[in-house]
Amino acid sequence: MSAGDKFDNKAQEMGGKVKEGVGKVTDDERLEAEGQADQSSSKFKQAGEKVKDAAKNAKDAITGN
Repeated sequence: MSAGDKFDNKAQEMGGKVKEGVGKVTDDERLEAEGQADQSSSKFKQAGEKVKDAAKNAKDAITGN
């Protein structure tokens, strides 16, 4: 996972936390749900990037790169 991808995913996760918090404080269920969705999306992206990294590392270990 590139540093840019990590940063983007973390920024999306933090933005989701802010949205969720604002939604809770303002009693805006839609905004709260959007924040939770942003966080989930970010975590799925991070998991996918980790899988790609693991596959690349396994390939490199096998081929000796």
